[in-house]
Amino acid sequence: MTLDTNSVALPPSFGPNDTPVSYDALLVVSFGGPEGMDDVIPFLENVLRGRNVPRERMMEVVEHYRHFDGISPINAQCRALIAALHDEFDAHHLDMPIYWCNRNWKPMLTDTLQQMADDGVQKVLAFITSPYSSYSSCRQYRHNIADALAQVKGDAPEVHIMRKWYNHPGFIEPIVEYVQTALEEIPKTRRDAAQLVFTAHSIPTAMAESNRYQAQLLEVARLVAEKVERSNWRLVYQSRSGPPSQSWLEPDIGDYLRELGTNGVEDVVVVPIGFISDHIEVLFDLDHEAQEIAHEVGINMIRAATVGTHPAFVSMIRELIDERTNAEMKGRFLGTRGIEMCFKNCCLYARPQMPSKTT
Repeated sequence: MTLDTNSVALPPSFGPNDTPVSYDALLVVSFGGPEGMDDVIPFLENVLRGRNVPRERMMEVVEHYRHFDGISPINAQCRALIAALHDEFDAHHLDMPIYWCNRNWKPMLTDTLQQMADDGVQKVLAFITSPYSSYSSCRQYRHNIADALAQVKGDAPEVHIMRKWYNHPGFIEPIVEYVQTALEEIPKTRRDAAQLVFTAHSIPTAMAESNRYQAQLLEVARLVAEKVERSNWRLVYQSRSGPPSQSWLEPDIGDYLRELGTNGVEDVVVVPIGFISDHIEVLFDLDHEAQEIAHEVGINMIRAATVGTHPAFVSMIRELIDERTNAEMKGRFLGTRGIEMCFKNCCLYARPQMPSKTT
């Protein structure tokens, strides 16, 4: 499917310099996940370090992983994406090595950046696997990259980060396609009344106040809903991990499904726009927990696929590289928000202090 697309010449401030930049390598930076039960607690401790998350909440998540023998699909999905990128690069004669690292589990940022330094890589373009602007999906990655670079022995590479791509047609088109596929699973006589429920990871409301996370998610939901000609849609949130006393973005998907059930809604298509692949927050929180709630309240819930290795999404990543290296390349986007960049001091968030221990 081809969508009407806006394009703009990228402003000089988009890149680190006023002229196109030549890069030695692409670095795919992901969240990371455990690959066995022995990895789960150390992995979660990495994720939650410095956060005011009750221990009992962490142990609940451990049980989520136990359903999958402690194996998160996210690493395998990153490997599949990189394999697809190699094919895409070969098809377009792009000679650029691809490295991969995670924030929270192996391969770790520091190890991969050290390997790049040892390989003589000097300038790197980083693709972060989250398209949105928030502390967790943007600033924290930048902090972690900076911390890892400080630990590299020898000449550490210079790392530049790609612009935000949430409204790029290469991200929106696959979502539209998968929503249409999901809608076709609903009996034709009920299809027009089906509700679209867009979902993303919840974050503290205090964090959301300092960034464009909600606005960007709403733009994605609006764009997709318009393309599938649906007016009955809602953005909801999932997978919150903070203490009950802390305010997080709402409504929670479980609460919203119960509300829809009370209102007599028969069918919903859940669209996980906050995630690019089917990892634990999708497979457990949606396919297990949310699906159970939907069944309890009498709703037929169909979950749309994530973009994964959809050809349009893979091509988008190559296109984003072209934007940074080709002066004649124009950046594409859908909707009215335009191309968004995160600069110095973007997406800041002062975490609440952990309560001090007393004896």
